[in-house]
Amino acid sequence: MNRVKEVKDRIRQQVKEALSAAAAKGLIPDTPLPDFSVDAPREKNHGDFAVNAAMVMRKQLDRAPREIAQIIVDHLDADPAWLTRLEIAGPGFLNFHLASGYFYPVLDDVLREDRSYGSSDFGGGRKVQIEFVSANPTGLLHMGNARGAALGDSLASVMQAAGYAVSREYYINDAGNQIENFGKSLEARYLELLGEEVEFPEDGYQGEDIIDTAKGILDREGDRYRHMDSLARREQMIRAGLREKLGNIRQSLESFGVHYDVWFSEQSLHEGGKIEETIQLMKEKGLIYEMDGAVWLKATAFGDEKDEVMLKATGAATYFAGDIAYHRDKFERGFETVINIWGADHHGHVARMKAAMGSLGYNPADLEVILMQLVRLIRDKEIVRMSKRSGQYVTLDELMEEVGKDAARFFFIMRSADSQMDFDLDLAQSQSSENPVYYVQYAHARIHSLLKMAKAADGPADPADPVAPVDPAAEAQYWPGADLRLLTHPAERELIRKLADLPEEITQAAMDREPHRLPRYAMDLAVLFHSFYTECRCLVDERPLRQARLQLCDATRIVLRNTLELIGVSAPERM
Repeated sequence: MNRVKEVKDRIRQQVKEALSAAAAKGLIPDTPLPDFSVDAPREKNHGDFAVNAAMVMRKQLDRAPREIAQIIVDHLDADPAWLTRLEIAGPGFLNFHLASGYFYPVLDDVLREDRSYGSSDFGGGRKVQIEFVSANPTGLLHMGNARGAALGDSLASVMQAAGYAVSREYYINDAGNQIENFGKSLEARYLELLGEEVEFPEDGYQGEDIIDTAKGILDREGDRYRHMDSLARREQMIRAGLREKLGNIRQSLESFGVHYDVWFSEQSLHEGGKIEETIQLMKEKGLIYEMDGAVWLKATAFGDEKDEVMLKATGAATYFAGDIAYHRDKFERGFETVINIWGADHHGHVARMKAAMGSLGYNPADLEVILMQLVRLIRDKEIVRMSKRSGQYVTLDELMEEVGKDAARFFFIMRSADSQMDFDLDLAQSQSSENPVYYVQYAHARIHSLLKMAKAADGPADPADPVAPVDPAAEAQYWPGADLRLLTHPAERELIRKLADLPEEITQAAMDREPHRLPRYAMDLAVLFHSFYTECRCLVDERPLRQARLQLCDATRIVLRNTLELIGVSAPERM
């Protein structure tokens, strides 16, 4: 249940009714009400929710916002059972102060719904595909891939929790020049291992991992490829190399907590005639022409500075042609929203791809691209640049070996995709309150320890133990004897209020494609819990208060766990 949405809707409705009542008296014109916001203010003394209705109506009513706000206050049904104070602040904000017990039922919601707390049907089952990572299967996964993996997987989980039908997809770039260079690189390393002097290809792939792959082929097959025709030999090398590389990529991503629904082969587009079919469709729409033996797309018609080659004079399809065919295939599979997570260096490709989809009859708005900025690794305040395994960059596996999956994922998701980030290795490994993931996980472990201690001290629950729910219609309390009306301390109230925010946070994160909201929420919640734990002793002698505070702790444990699991981070029972 989303209590925050419930109260926002209630406030919005009462503001509308107040304005209608004022219009009925002729105090203001009876005109359509523009959209206005109902948000939680940053300052605690500004109440629980702030409304800007008076400010957005200033031009429409040609009156001062504070004057409009006073009219709303005078005509709003302020039932003290839920609203204790309504005040006008600043240029015309309406600050709503709710009754202290308004969010008490949230504690029962959390414990009753447990792992489903925070979830909703907001997305209405809309079919969404999220394609992310899709690294060339010619090497190891680097930091950009790692950030994309954490971002894409967390976004998928958040959107699933918000009621979307989500499919995670990896696009295997197993065709084109990079695969030819991969084959040449393996061939050269293989022959070198057999003692032959060969010239390493100029565009070949460096790194220890290519040598390891060649060694594996030699160990399994011996020198059977030595005297084979070079083209046939490279085909064998490519087949064996891709099998190994994709296996390693899968294993790395699964260790990182990422599991794909679909692994889509680029080569299948070529073999299935999808590229030719797509080019023919665009030709029928007058967007294709031939020049100098090549087939061109009129990209300038989409606003590009120059047209793009789709088929080279050799008849080979370009990467751009394959990409258009691939995105067309996504929509043909029935996805209503297609989300790509790309590196920021692909920014010039976004408008072009959206326009191409529009030319094929799809809504360009249904193709969304999240551009992801670079990651720099920092150790001892210095940038870490090199990797022993890849020869060029630090790999995902190396990062996990150093800081672990939880810290890596949490740190990657903490920042919005469009912000460049510095990944502080020293901070990620520290076991202190300065380390955000450690701080949040410690809050969960501390609660688990407290609840275990409390249950051991109390012994088995007495079925006859009286229960005192705040709302007679509410389900029985989960901590017998708890009286939630005793939770009046400001630290208790703030913590309960934060627990109520999770459903709204998930919905907003899904709607705005911003999974970074969840780590921030978890950190804020942990801060509030630690403050509550310091100011409010839980294992007091008075049983009703003790049980109420333990129920609050239990609800906090569940919300921390649910939040962490959405971003692929574990919620440990001990630290």
